[in-house]
Amino acid sequence: MNRPANSSIHHPGTELYDMGLDDVVNEPAVPEPALVGPKPGVLKRLHRRFSVLGLIGLVLVVFWLIIAVIGPWIAPYKSGALSSVDVFAGSSHAFLLGTDYLGRDMLSRILYGTRYTVGLALAAALTASLIGTFFGLIAAVSGRWVDEILSRLFDALISIPSKVLALVVIAAFGSSIPMLMGVAALAYIPGAFRISRSLAVNLMTLEYVQVARARGERLFYIARVEVLPNMIHPMLADFGLRFVFIVLLLSGLSFLGLGVQPPNADWGSLVRENIGGLAEGAPAVMMPAIAIATLTIGVNLLIDNLRRRGGRGQGAAQ
Repeated sequence: MNRPANSSIHHPGTELYDMGLDDVVNEPAVPEPALVGPKPGVLKRLHRRFSVLGLIGLVLVVFWLIIAVIGPWIAPYKSGALSSVDVFAGSSHAFLLGTDYLGRDMLSRILYGTRYTVGLALAAALTASLIGTFFGLIAAVSGRWVDEILSRLFDALISIPSKVLALVVIAAFGSSIPMLMGVAALAYIPGAFRISRSLAVNLMTLEYVQVARARGERLFYIARVEVLPNMIHPMLADFGLRFVFIVLLLSGLSFLGLGVQPPNADWGSLVRENIGGLAEGAPAVMMPAIAIATLTIGVNLLIDNLRRRGGRGQGAAQ
């Protein structure tokens, strides 16, 4: 039914009849509102990803990592330089953290020792986590016999306490930087293997992995593409724990005189060297101990933040 040309009655919904074709075609488009706002700043992004305690842990960890890299260049004295005739001297303008039992600057000794404590522990923890994760994935995706052989082998290794294993190996082969890193990694490979194998076995039962196996994907593809990416958060948390354990293990060995040998020294060695002067030169003993405490506490706070964030993500996905 056609609308009368001269009708003066206006009905709702008939506006297009009152407009010409050119008006409809040439009508200016209304711009859509922008849906993406400005990117948040660095501090806001950090606040979203980390809690307050997580930020404290991140700052402590990053601080010691930087000191491990640049420590020898910013140290006011050489590591073994006899810079003062006063032993166990207190804090002063020339020696901010005092001197040790030979009159060496404690600040310089700690800055040089950071490279050994952090560097050795980081290398050993990375080695242990990589090897343990590799064999854990192999055990999870392979057949029953491969899984049994690897599991029993690492069960035998994990039954030996880490400190006993380290003492026996170092007593037999001597103490050196490569030996300390190797024995620390060997002591914690079984733990990383058990964690990674447990995670991988659970992931192998999920539907998307079963689909990949049904369409004929190779075991290496399944382990690399389907399983490993979903283990990242738990394995990073486990890596942080391995790092803390290795820091304490190496510091304990150095305190017993079996760790980093003179003229080099890590934080555990600094505590052992100056323990006799605790009454008269407490800073020489307390400062390396505080450095160990701040590093381990910072890593633990960062791990706790990582665990909570990973747990929220998994819950949301489910």
